[in-house]
Amino acid sequence: MARGKLRIYLGAAPGVGKTYAMLAEAHRRVERGTDCVVAFVEHHGRPRTEVMLHGLEHVPRRVLEYRGSTFTEMDVDAVLARRPAVALVDELAHTNVPGSRNAKRWQDVEELLQAGTDVVSTVNIQHLESLGDVVETITGVRQRETVPDEVVRRADQIELVDMSPQALRRRMAHGNIYAPDKVDAALSNYFRPGNLTALRELALLWTADRVDAYLQQYRSEHDVSTIWQARERIVVGLTGGPEGRTLIRRAARMATKGAGGEVLAVYVSRSDGLTSASPKELAVQRTLVEDLGGTYHHVVGDDIPEALLDFARGVNATQIVLGSSRRKTWQYVFGPGVGATVARESGPDLDVHIVTHGEVAKGRGLPVARGARLGRSRLLAGWGVGVVGPVLLTLLLTSLEPGPGLANDVLLFLSLTVGAALLGGLLPALASAAAGSLLLNYYFTPPTHTWTIADPENIVAIAIFFAVALAVASVVDLAARRTHQAARLRAESEILSFLAGSVIRGETSVEALLERVRETFGMESVALLERRSEVDPWTCAASVGTRPLLRPDEADVDVPVGDTMALALSGRVLPAVDRRVLAAFAAQAAVVLDRRRLVGEAARARELAEGNRIRTALLAAVSHDLRTPLAAIKAAVTSLRSDDVAWSEADEAELLAAIEEGADRLDHLVGNLLDMSRLQTGTVTPLIREADVDEVVPMALGGVPEGSVVLDVPEDLPMVYVDPGLLERSVANIVENAVKYSPDGEPVLVSASALGERVEVRVADRGPGVPDPAKDRIFEPFQRYGDVPRGSGVGLGLAVARGFAEAMGGTLAAEDTPGGGMTMVLSLRSADGRPPVEPGLPAAVTS
Repeated sequence: MARGKLRIYLGAAPGVGKTYAMLAEAHRRVERGTDCVVAFVEHHGRPRTEVMLHGLEHVPRRVLEYRGSTFTEMDVDAVLARRPAVALVDELAHTNVPGSRNAKRWQDVEELLQAGTDVVSTVNIQHLESLGDVVETITGVRQRETVPDEVVRRADQIELVDMSPQALRRRMAHGNIYAPDKVDAALSNYFRPGNLTALRELALLWTADRVDAYLQQYRSEHDVSTIWQARERIVVGLTGGPEGRTLIRRAARMATKGAGGEVLAVYVSRSDGLTSASPKELAVQRTLVEDLGGTYHHVVGDDIPEALLDFARGVNATQIVLGSSRRKTWQYVFGPGVGATVARESGPDLDVHIVTHGEVAKGRGLPVARGARLGRSRLLAGWGVGVVGPVLLTLLLTSLEPGPGLANDVLLFLSLTVGAALLGGLLPALASAAAGSLLLNYYFTPPTHTWTIADPENIVAIAIFFAVALAVASVVDLAARRTHQAARLRAESEILSFLAGSVIRGETSVEALLERVRETFGMESVALLERRSEVDPWTCAASVGTRPLLRPDEADVDVPVGDTMALALSGRVLPAVDRRVLAAFAAQAAVVLDRRRLVGEAARARELAEGNRIRTALLAAVSHDLRTPLAAIKAAVTSLRSDDVAWSEADEAELLAAIEEGADRLDHLVGNLLDMSRLQTGTVTPLIREADVDEVVPMALGGVPEGSVVLDVPEDLPMVYVDPGLLERSVANIVENAVKYSPDGEPVLVSASALGERVEVRVADRGPGVPDPAKDRIFEPFQRYGDVPRGSGVGLGLAVARGFAEAMGGTLAAEDTPGGGMTMVLSLRSADGRPPVEPGLPAAVTS
């Protein structure tokens, strides 16, 4: 059965109309006769969306009981039994109620696709897993419900549903998105113009990257080599000279003129006599291009213009930026230069910009003849001069009467041999020497037109000619091969220098290193394979390219790294001389992979060290802070049991009160220690349900002196999703901490208010306050600020309060109180009729 197709409406922000667009698409399909059903669509009380549901077939939802409440979810079995052609599934990132068939709705969608049903779904950009941190930084709200990016990227069609921030805010103000009582809070918080603009840009950029991936895939599948100017990509050709910085800055300015422009700086190490570049200058230019948002690339090519154009077409570039030549005027006799060649051969699909700079015509040394590694055209020219040349020269000399003489004839034939050696190497020169010797003997050595040589001096002359021709051909060929070897070694040394630099810089991205291998050698895909032993199967540790490799025998080239690792490449067969550089890359990849694993182990070691620190602090707390109330209880009990003192009723009451106070302090300290232990081990499992703040908060004030707190909690606040017990403990710890630092006669203010989809509980004191750099440290375990006496606690109150708040899906932060002091802000999620996300549940239940 063929897999179904997935179409996703990607919303730039809540309320842009992605569900409405999905329902409109469903009506169009139904009108065309397509069997389309609503598997799960939530209209959120929006009238226009609700109207769009009319006329569509609905699959009944599944009703689930969870902790005393009733919820409805998509009935996957019912949809599979119905077998529609198209199913509408809203909110792809939704977390299902425990007890459902799957933990996440996108897993339900995957089952429908496997069964051959096409699915149309919706998701907002803020719910993509990779953008969670970015969205939280922009909006201040952490998205608890996310969907893996790969699930969305695998969709057959992605349609962006967008709206300008001004239009979306107007829709909000008209009541088309939220109820009127929530509009003001939403407009002043999540739906601020800056937030909406940033989310819109994220959506546009993510969609553009996806479209670019589609384009690259299509070009690869259809073998499209011409450039499609769908996006500005500017390639900067670097030579390692000082003008490179000017070129990079110029290209960066050009890229900013078009949306989404990219800058790719490339340095080509060639084997045909390129002037040696300064490694220090290349490092500076690499840093510059990366600081400007571009990327640096290093490739090897025998012909600079050809390699540069191949790279530009390979990345679908639209423009090439080159610098004016640094050669002097007389040096142009050796060729037109890279810039002129690239401009001539770029064709109509690439714009070439020649940028002037301060190094123009200052010289770059004598150029070496191009083509140290001989190409086909030079070999043909060498054989032509070596074989055809002697025949033509013979025809010319025999037509002359009288001829130039045997000595001059020998020199002319020797010049052809030298020319054949310069053009085609050793073999054409040997052929030229042999042909010249035979022709000299037959046509120019008496007696002519015979193979007999009468004069012994002529025999010596021809023998010397043949020996000199062989010697000259050998020397010229050896020089050409040594030049090629030197250039290749220089290119290899530059690549190895890059590897050494990556080791010094501590780069830990295996994929980036493999991508460098793929670019350098022009391969289709590169993979780093490993196995535990020689008998175990291979596994892919990292790979880049279009076709992932799973075994070394699938590759065109594989380089072993020990007995348990190998670098595999596919695309073409490389010469043996390249394996030395590949071995260096493979060794570096293994080092980077090991380093990445060591970093993970180091992180785990830091966690263990933090645990040891907590245990050490716990021992210190037990040795001092817990012994203080115990000593007070012991002294009071000993006094009461004493027979030699007659205690009055007032004295006995005071001693009993001291015992009770010490026991309460001891109970509070032990409770905080146990709570901190539960938080450290991750065993806090909150029982989330709806609760009233005005009922829970007053219960948390029982442990503070009467009159030390002023309570201002309205009764009409929306209910919140919390664990009432954990909320009470959090508020109690926050209030006790505030009372401890408040000056005498200054009560602590405890207030609450609704703000958008959150309810905030604020505890404000008039104490000394805390400077901004220390605001985060006060939430760490066993931390106390200022000169608080040792007997006043172990410094766990705020750490426990924040841990409980985060376990319930809330946050706890410190702010300055206007006029002096500090305000603790406890933010909780208000109940909106949907099941809450329970971060404290085990991963197997929630993910």
